[in-house]
Amino acid sequence: MKYNILTYLLIVILPVFTGACSDYLDKSPDDELTLEMVFRDKTRTEDWLAGVYSKIPNPYLEKVKHVDALADDYSPSKGWETYGWDCISKAQGNWSSSSSWGAGYWGDFPPKIRAAYIFINNVKANPQQLVTEQEVTYMKAECRFLIAYYYYIMVTNYGAIPLQTWLSDFDSSSEELMIGQTPFDEVIAWIDNELQEVAKILPPYYTDSRKYGRVTSVMCMAVRARMLLFAASPLVNGNPYYKGYENNKGVEIFNTTRDDQKWVKATTACKELIDFAHANGHQLYYEYNDDGSIDPFLSYQNMSFKRYDEGNKEILFGRPSTGEGGSNNNESYDYDKHAQPRGTGGNGGLGVSQELVDAFFMANGQSPITGYNGDGSPIINSASGYSESGFSEANDVRKTKWIESKGDIANVVNPVTLEGTYNMYCNREPRFYVSVLYNGSWFRRDNRETKFYMNDVDGGPTHDAPQNGYLVRKRVHPNHDPRNNIRPYRPGILYRLGEAYLNYAEALNESNPANRAEILLYLNKIRERGGIPIYGGGVGEIPVPANQDDMREAIRRERRVELNCEFSIRYDDLRRWMIGESTLNRTFYGMNYEGTEKSDDKSNSKAFFTRKPYLKRVFTKKNYWAPIHQNQIDKNPNLRQLPGF
Repeated sequence: MKYNILTYLLIVILPVFTGACSDYLDKSPDDELTLEMVFRDKTRTEDWLAGVYSKIPNPYLEKVKHVDALADDYSPSKGWETYGWDCISKAQGNWSSSSSWGAGYWGDFPPKIRAAYIFINNVKANPQQLVTEQEVTYMKAECRFLIAYYYYIMVTNYGAIPLQTWLSDFDSSSEELMIGQTPFDEVIAWIDNELQEVAKILPPYYTDSRKYGRVTSVMCMAVRARMLLFAASPLVNGNPYYKGYENNKGVEIFNTTRDDQKWVKATTACKELIDFAHANGHQLYYEYNDDGSIDPFLSYQNMSFKRYDEGNKEILFGRPSTGEGGSNNNESYDYDKHAQPRGTGGNGGLGVSQELVDAFFMANGQSPITGYNGDGSPIINSASGYSESGFSEANDVRKTKWIESKGDIANVVNPVTLEGTYNMYCNREPRFYVSVLYNGSWFRRDNRETKFYMNDVDGGPTHDAPQNGYLVRKRVHPNHDPRNNIRPYRPGILYRLGEAYLNYAEALNESNPANRAEILLYLNKIRERGGIPIYGGGVGEIPVPANQDDMREAIRRERRVELNCEFSIRYDDLRRWMIGESTLNRTFYGMNYEGTEKSDDKSNSKAFFTRKPYLKRVFTKKNYWAPIHQNQIDKNPNLRQLPGF
């Protein structure tokens, strides 16, 4: 059957590998360009494949404003709601089945899945244009991965989705076109099988740098391990809340009986990923001081900036980009600009939460804050040495080449905080300084301290100022300069080895908590690279968590810090652990936005460095999943809305 390309314009969009797609769509009349013509031409074939790839999420600004800010890492300016930041309203509980969601998964992914099936059914070798049978085999496998990956994102965000594993014709019966939702575990099992099968076909890496971002067997195993961890977690493993929630055929969507074998399966998948990644050259990213010791500041910072071909073998799944000026670079440019102080040419309102600030460890490896009182005040761990009183009397100088706090690359040691810094921010671990820009931080490009006070250069009353006293520094390139349109490249990292270590530690603690040595091995690898004492019984080490519950809490604290502000991880964690209600359903605090004085005097309304309510958030049982939009249910009466919506 001969198809006119006009039928498929909805599913072919601009590619991420080449710039030719729009050209070829313009060259031929829509009523002449057929599928046969597309797939006998190498360029058009590659462009079609690029279109299938094009909805792999960009982990920078676009997904921050729709997904990541629904968790408790980011804290964007409330004034940005009018500019499409729908996460702000949703975080306050304003989410119904008629609300649009900018993440776009339900609308964006099915056309790409259909495009992938069309590609698989039509692609062919083309010896005259050097398209080999091997390349065709790889491209088909890539499409199978993308179908599985898009379904993975959908099922872990919506919970109940229709799984269509075939290509239906447009003239198919309504029964075939409008299918109901597939039980959650069946979707997971299908994706699991596909990822394992595709991993057997694709190579672990490509020697051709032009193929960076193309699917590898490592990527297949990484997505599989993360998915099985989600599927083993309390939200979907023995959660009684969803009992009785059925699809159109009367079959329950979720299995509400706990299955411990899911944790065993997740553990095995996580370890297989780590072993396979190690065998193929992947490792944590390190930079070193002159004496050979780990520089935790530069290691953690540049892990987000260095490309794979620059030695960053921590990347397991990197989003492809067209490089300077390409889609990924534009997204990271906007991310950087939103996170830089407005007095330096930035938009100045992409902050992080006070709760994230509180989560970072002290330099001695202890947690500073263990919880909150009913009035929102912190419960301080006295053993940590943490203080919220007063300002430092000297620079904090450490062995590092990190120069963002008035440092010099030629020095053996450099300051990480300056004299006069609020003590809340002093003596903290390296990852804190790489992740958080606070009032009084040194800003190297402008050669000055940040000034977030009301009516000061970086502060209010504009909404392009940190609403709760902080801007995000994690993944913000220090050389980014919006005034001069300088936009350094960095990879779009969707999965890295550091996460794989923590995923394995968590799964192993649930499936085999007696294997403490193995759990600590991978947990301590993260702490060592982070520059804080490891868990152990030696001098200067932190006491090992006493039992499974304590170890679980230690792993969760480490995840919060190590993986902060990385695409969807915290959002998924809060949901799969079922702690959204206790974590997000409350008042959030920050520094005093109205403050004009460098003071921590709680009785002084002008004091900036005092905790003040910032935002009342709402999270109830229904919010563990995104609702199916009502217009989709109107189109397909076989869909059943999730409980609560």
